[in-house]
This record gives sequence, C-alpha cells and structure tokens, in this order.
Amino acid sequence: MHDSTEAPDLQSYARALADELPGTWHSQYRDGRAELDQHGPAENVWDMNELAEALASDGVVQDAVLTRDDGTRLYVIPRPHSEEEFLVGAIAPDLPPHAFRGVREPDGILIPDNPYQAAEDIVLELLPRYDKAAAQAQYNAARPPAAAGDETLVMAWSGRDLVVDRPVRREVVDVLLDLGFVNAEAPGQLTLPGDNPVVQAQTVQSAATTLRSHGLNIDVAVRHASPRTALGASAAVVPPTPSGSPAARGR
Repeated sequence: MHDSTEAPDLQSYARALADELPGTWHSQYRDGRAELDQHGPAENVWDMNELAEALASDGVVQDAVLTRDDGTRLYVIPRPHSEEEFLVGAIAPDLPPHAFRGVREPDGILIPDNPYQAAEDIVLELLPRYDKAAAQAQYNAARPPAAAGDETLVMAWSGRDLVVDRPVRREVVDVLLDLGFVNAEAPGQLTLPGDNPVVQAQTVQSAATTLRSHGLNIDVAVRHASPRTALGASAAVVPPTPSGSPAARGR
C-alpha cells in the first residue's frame, strides 16, 4: 500500500494501480529530465482540464503509462504541490487528425493515493468517457475527411496560456479576437491568456464551432507540451502528426 506520509512514489503506485484495475494492465515509469524532455505520451494526453494545466507547467518530473492488453493507455502523474493525490487521464488512440473532429475530450480525474479507491474511480468515471470518445473517433476514422481542403488551426500550451500562429485569413483572426485571443508578445502570434483551463476549453470549442458556422473548413487542435519542455514560437505551430493530434478536434 502506498504510504501517503512520504513523497509520492509514482513507480510503486502505478504498479499497484495496474494490479487493481480490471483486466491486464502493464505499467511503464519514467523519471528525470533526460527522459521526460523527449517527445512522448504526454503530447497525446486527451485532456483539457487539470491534467493539461499540470503538463503545461514546469513541475512534472515523473510520469507513468498504464497500458491494457487491448491498447488502451492511461497517463499518471503526481498532482503538483500534493503528496497524497495523483492525476490520471487517457492517452488518445493512434488515429488520423480528422478522427477527432466533433469528439469531446474524456478529461482526466484526480485520484487518491489509495490504488484500490483510485482504480474504482477510474472504472466509474474515466474509462466510460474514454470508451465513448474513442468509439466516436474510431467511427470518424473509418470515414473519409469531410473535405480534402480542410485545414487545422493548431494551438499550443505555453505556461497557462494558449498560443496560436496568427492566421493568414482576416476572418479567422476576427473570430479568435472576438473569443478573447489577443496579440502575443511574439510577432505573428495570438494568445488566449488565463488560468482557468475549463474556460479555455470552452473557448476552443467555441472557436471550432464558430469557424464552421462561418463556412470555414478549419479544425481546431490543441497540442500539449511535453513535461519540462518550454514552448517557443516554432513549437507552438508545428502541425501534429496523425498520432499526435488528440486534444481538441473542432468539438
């Protein structure tokens, strides 16, 4: 049993959690700047809530991935500034960008340091949302994209803000400005400031809906930074690969 009187021992906790979850799960633990600075599962975490905020900060120094035998993956980190709580979220399936259009993120949850209770919370709260979202994404993936000329507007976390390359089309810029984006300090960028990830998620959803309502074939994607990796201008606008585009797809 995890001892909550000590600093979080994620490696032992993740193993115990994998044992408590129904089915067959395997735990993979990473620790240290050298490992976490590499692009990895954090980029594909399917969350726009507290877990996304934690990943955008500079406080994640260890993580764990729990993988079920059917390929379902969960991402676990200690909750920042807590010795007794963890955050867990789903990792998006390996699908093309258009698969996530209209699919709401199955946001992660806060779990206690008791693996038995945490497993129960995951089964009752997180996995049903993930299963629903993954089924919708799989359905979309089996169908061709709505239009070959569709574009993707990629936003990225930079600290607590969302940053996006300033679109070329004025109508797109106007939509973003109306929703609260402002000119960033870096030339050629817009930023959505704020410290409330829920409000920011709602704004991303509104951006996707509004752009579509204007007849613009533009999807909206949110890219999560890898832990302990600062986002610069180039990182904020790198188009996602087919396996790295899960966070928001024009919900």
